[in-house]
Amino acid sequence: MLLAEVEAFFSRPIAPTRRVALGRLELPTDPAPGYGGILLASIAAAHAPLLDDDFEAEARALMNELERGRRISQPRLRHRLQEDRIGLQRCTHRLIGDESGALRFDLDDEVGTPAQHVLCALYAAGRAPRAVRHEVMAAVRTGFSWGGGPGPALVAHLTGRSAGLSMEALRDPIAWALGVLDLRGPGRATATVPSRKDVQRAFRDQLRTAHPDHGASDDGAAQRISELSEARRILLGAG
Repeated sequence: MLLAEVEAFFSRPIAPTRRVALGRLELPTDPAPGYGGILLASIAAAHAPLLDDDFEAEARALMNELERGRRISQPRLRHRLQEDRIGLQRCTHRLIGDESGALRFDLDDEVGTPAQHVLCALYAAGRAPRAVRHEVMAAVRTGFSWGGGPGPALVAHLTGRSAGLSMEALRDPIAWALGVLDLRGPGRATATVPSRKDVQRAFRDQLRTAHPDHGASDDGAAQRISELSEARRILLGAG
């Protein structure tokens, strides 16, 4: 399942003028930074470590200007942002959810330089709706400084969730947490957060059934316990 996508166009490395253009942007941002912010942060995380040192300060200044919605004079960082795509190479970055609900990054590294990929992420973040632009750009800044490449740890850091959680957990954390703790039974409104006492009781009951010391299988026990703990944290924080 396609969750987010960025289409960009880059000049060839041998071209006398370095150019970048944006194409189709499918960047959901609800709840912010959303799948779109996660994808942009992953692009930055994958390519920022490969940049020249003198690029970093200029890139951070550009982030600030884009976040404030300022008009960006061209060229910037030795590249020109343009609408015309004639003669440019197409590149597509995607965030995909697989059948198990896990997230997978499909980043196109066949064309473009690290600088062009980072500029793609920055300019795309600058087009986020004003109401969520700060959160989206904050995600890109995190990716820019991450140093560990894209992956579950980056997703967990950006969303405040444990690494390895499913698409549902990221899309609707409260509904997911209610399901994990079996608090969506008959007569319960799925959008209603139970009392702290009910959450703690449900957590303890589910933990007993998941723990190997109480007869549960060792296979998957650690993941199940991690999910239960995360579900409890989400609901107690929302209550």
